[in-house]
Amino acid sequence: MKIVAINGSPKGRESNTNVMITAFLNGAQEAGAETINVFLAEKDIKYCKGCLSCRFNHGQCVIKDDMAEIVSLENGADILLLATPVYVYDISGTLKVYMDRSIMKSYDLGYGYMEKAATGEYRSTAKPERQIPKIIMMSNCGNTGRSHFQVISHWIKRTAFMMNTEVIGEIYATQGLLLTSKNQKIKPIISGYLQLLNMAGKEIVTNKLISVTTEKALEKSFVPDEIYIQGLNHQIDIMRKNQGR
Repeated sequence: MKIVAINGSPKGRESNTNVMITAFLNGAQEAGAETINVFLAEKDIKYCKGCLSCRFNHGQCVIKDDMAEIVSLENGADILLLATPVYVYDISGTLKVYMDRSIMKSYDLGYGYMEKAATGEYRSTAKPERQIPKIIMMSNCGNTGRSHFQVISHWIKRTAFMMNTEVIGEIYATQGLLLTSKNQKIKPIISGYLQLLNMAGKEIVTNKLISVTTEKALEKSFVPDEIYIQGLNHQIDIMRKNQGR
């Protein structure tokens, strides 16, 4: 199995997002998967022009940047792991630009024609001999409360449906600021969470899904919501005081 992770955090390797990705991919590797971690923050990816040249040129884009390199890394992938911090209750602009440009990859897979789905809607269809990766969505936010992921969850399911594939896992972490916390009291909690992500990576490789037990455990907050908010507000007060506000 080949899993390609697309890290859409502007902070790249130093991000909370990467902490999650790394733990998941380590588990997948231990289960025998080939894994690649792509940091969009380190790539030059320009905006899609909407010219549709890729549609009639086997997925070749007229823009010469790092997108072609990323597409080549994704060749043969069984699973595409899309990861992003929550930005204004949605995916990051970094990941959105990548997704807009990924239409060239779609046409390389043989997309372009439309079909009528069982729902009565029309969606893209690809050549049956081409392998379309399944999708795992991963995100974290600095706030608490799982409702912050509603837009991302709806978006990825809709995207997968229209691209004729499926979402086989969604992993969302609230209180994401704690993932890189230096607080010694928090570290054991985060360590346990990363072990769960490691297990999720193994389960995806061996069972093609994340078990209900692991899924439920991953949904738990690191600390009680009230304590997290108190700590967050306290840190904001300190920052404002130091800045003379």
